[in-house]
Amino acid sequence: MSGRFGRVVPAMITPFADDGSLDVDGAVALAKWLIEQGSDGLVITGTTGEGPTITDEEDWELWRSVVEAVTVPVVIGSGTNDTAHSVEQSKMAKQCGADGLLVVTPYYNRPSQAGIYAHFESIAGAADLPVVVYDIPPRTNRKVETDTLLAMMHQIPNIVALKDAAGNPGETARVIAEAPDGFDVYSGDDSLTLPLLSVGAVGVVSVCAHWTSPDFVEMFAAFDAGDFAGARRVNARMLDSYAFESSDIAPNPVPTKAMLRTLGRPAGEPRLPMGPTPVGLEDRAREVYAALVASR
Repeated sequence: MSGRFGRVVPAMITPFADDGSLDVDGAVALAKWLIEQGSDGLVITGTTGEGPTITDEEDWELWRSVVEAVTVPVVIGSGTNDTAHSVEQSKMAKQCGADGLLVVTPYYNRPSQAGIYAHFESIAGAADLPVVVYDIPPRTNRKVETDTLLAMMHQIPNIVALKDAAGNPGETARVIAEAPDGFDVYSGDDSLTLPLLSVGAVGVVSVCAHWTSPDFVEMFAAFDAGDFAGARRVNARMLDSYAFESSDIAPNPVPTKAMLRTLGRPAGEPRLPMGPTPVGLEDRAREVYAALVASR
């Protein structure tokens, strides 16, 4: 069962030119290529898309260009740790044609659960678009507690989905069991996608889908057919990709951009503070990709 925004949904990187400027043409080309590889939705200007280092004006140009270029759902990352700014960006995302908004838990500020609820309520009320709550405690230092999530999904009509990167499939099972009909939970951690499918997740908002979209498509098909051994085999094929996509010395999206450069796709280097790319990372990317393809 696919979610409203698709099933294999890359959290797309934002390509930059050699001088660090936004590569809009590259972003459009990359979006189209990802769809050709089997992706059926896109998230842009999220964490992997380096949203925090992209200016508002760059956002708007990128959003319009990608939305106009593709026919799959496009979810725009419009959330920040400033509620008022997030509201204005979310309104602009609607003007740019977004199908939905990805709104991250406010980071650094460490708001209370009441503050988190009010943040999402303000954005959802102002933007009049479907909202995906992005819960990723390792980056935000604040967990959206299950009771807060359940209150939001039952009380705020256009909060319709969760990107779950909290790392607790058991708690996600409770969220799914108590969610209203039609609420979609997406895996936000590639390595936990198969476990989350088993408790009712509808898809993945993925980093490594930049190069593993065909594998995710195959894994979902096997799972849907009841071929759980087959799904496990495909998942095992992607383990090296999960490990490659982020590390302390090369945090996301540094490895993905390195991988895309080896594949001849638009990427460029990340903007600071993410860089620089460690020596040897592109060689490792070639090894990971070659092993993946050989095992298909």
